[in-house]
Amino acid sequence: MQTAIYRMVARRVIIAAMTDEDLISVALGLPEAAESSHFGTRDFRVRGKIFMTLPSPDFCVVKLTPDQQQMALATMPGDVMAVPGGWGLKGFTRLFHHDADHATIKALMQRAWQNVAPKSMVLPED
Repeated sequence: MQTAIYRMVARRVIIAAMTDEDLISVALGLPEAAESSHFGTRDFRVRGKIFMTLPSPDFCVVKLTPDQQQMALATMPGDVMAVPGGWGLKGFTRLFHHDADHATIKALMQRAWQNVAPKSMVLPED
């Protein structure tokens, strides 16, 4: 366990951390995204549906499908973790945005947005 903690600390030094403000900027840059609050926790929605929350200074939570969550857990185990309990079984996933690279964060956030946005809405091409 101490080795994992040491690796995480060392990784923070190497990677340019994404701040909460950066994360919020990315979220609000998605089409029709709006900031709101859910039980006192900052959240981000598209047409009233939550795609991301910011419940902790250490991580955000993105709404993935269970299959998407399993893929994320397999390919980036140091950056994500299933939310404990029933919410995690539904695909809600903690994203440690201070440690993950910006491309990973953006990809997962876009996926979460797509999961709740109406099918008629599309993300603009980069």
